[in-house]
Amino acid sequence: MTTPAATADLSALPTLSTELSDLNEGQLTDLAHAAEIMIAQAHDVSALQNLRVQLTGKKSLLTGWSKQLGKLSNDDKKTYGGWLHQVRSRINEALTEQQEQLEIAALNAKLEAERIDITLPARGGQKGHLHPVTMITQRMQQFFVQAGFNVATGPEVESDYYNFEALNIPSHHPARAMHDTFYFDAHYLLRTHTSPVQIRTMEKSAPPIRIICPGRVYRNDSDQTHSPMFHQLEGLMVTESSTFAELKGLISEFLQAFFGKELTVRFRPSFFPFTEPSAEVDILADNGKWLEVMGCGMVHPQVLTNCGIDAEKYTGFAFGMGIERFAMLYYGIDDLRLFFQNDVRFLKQFG
Repeated sequence: MTTPAATADLSALPTLSTELSDLNEGQLTDLAHAAEIMIAQAHDVSALQNLRVQLTGKKSLLTGWSKQLGKLSNDDKKTYGGWLHQVRSRINEALTEQQEQLEIAALNAKLEAERIDITLPARGGQKGHLHPVTMITQRMQQFFVQAGFNVATGPEVESDYYNFEALNIPSHHPARAMHDTFYFDAHYLLRTHTSPVQIRTMEKSAPPIRIICPGRVYRNDSDQTHSPMFHQLEGLMVTESSTFAELKGLISEFLQAFFGKELTVRFRPSFFPFTEPSAEVDILADNGKWLEVMGCGMVHPQVLTNCGIDAEKYTGFAFGMGIERFAMLYYGIDDLRLFFQNDVRFLKQFG
């Protein structure tokens, strides 16, 4: 049920006859003047609208008188019509002016209520910073760049040849089961390591070669210490005189520089299809337990041959490590998934 609009109080207007022919110009002028005063006293838009309806609406005196013009003589039509026009014009002008004044007053009140004191000190914005995985990547790269290695990159969508075949991992090789690969079809996949970058580099560049290959890799595995997408940094050095002793020295120096302290490092025999001999690298933790941190080995002669490098003349070594693994050890984090959940409360600790 709707509430009827309030009726304006017109008691301040002069009492006039409802018959147009009984009125004179002075009476109509007094009416217009009284209406202007009432309009100027309207305190809000609603009150003004009520006055507009009562003074100029379909049931107003002005409208009723205008309807009576047809009954008058031609001379009286001109006379009374002119008087009514003047009254209506004054009332409409007063209504428009008061409407503008009320709108200005409302706007000023709103601006005053919403005013911002620009002299107050700013709230201040928090500075952004690099993601912890990015910072660890840069820390790792810095050591190897200073050691004479160049940074190489390659595509994340790889062919089966570069990801497996060229690395001495044929289709029947059981090592493929270790990778839990995301395949697009029989020939293309998401790379499971950054080793394809090493293959592409050896195909295009003649030794000596010294590169590191940081980047995203993908494996179908997800738990507290594994993620379907993670980051690796692999390294490759191919010269006429590369040795396993040189590899051990480089890795030991890197680990002690990265963690910023003296470490006990051991190389444990292992197997990788693309290196021979191969080793897992462990460090002795503060609690007396060994922690596996990376793998390495001498580049398999077949891999060199696949890339068009003379395996009788050149030797090389390679190594690879998980960047998130090093970030977890460096920052003391026990759940790899924290790096990918984008919880600001976690990330802001590394600013």
